[in-house]
Amino acid sequence: MKRIGILSDTHGHIPESIYVFFERVDEIWHAGDIGSTEIIEKLSAFKPLKGVYGNIDGTAIRLIFPEQQIFVCEEAKVFITHIGGYPGKYVPNAQKTILKEKPDIFVCGHSHILKVIFDTQFNLLHINPGAAGNSGFHTHITLIRCEIEKGKVTDLQVYDVLRR
Repeated sequence: MKRIGILSDTHGHIPESIYVFFERVDEIWHAGDIGSTEIIEKLSAFKPLKGVYGNIDGTAIRLIFPEQQIFVCEEAKVFITHIGGYPGKYVPNAQKTILKEKPDIFVCGHSHILKVIFDTQFNLLHINPGAAGNSGFHTHITLIRCEIEKGKVTDLQVYDVLRR
């Protein structure tokens, strides 16, 4: 069993409260629009970090993280990208990868809107953790943590606080 912390759209800022919310996770997944290599350094020093670059991320971040990550975590195939859409409205690139790779979990960001939806068409759990940073139209800072065991996501919890 692994405990996972999931965030996106930090845009160069992470609230200190994420360290408390992610205190007991085994690793963190960042779904892009990181905003600075300093965020990568801080998160990597705290927990093992997997991530992808987003549309606002420059060359320095693109040299560290790819556009897409596909890997297996506790028997679950995971696909992470920044711009992905959501069930019934996936962007073409994401849908192409979903059809080819058949992930069990699909994580994306970009919209700044928290969504967790089971996609019956593709038999996957879609997770968009919303936005953890201070840039954008969102009014709440949101993060997700969960457990993955034997290919299943359990104990999914949402961190949701009013943005200041």
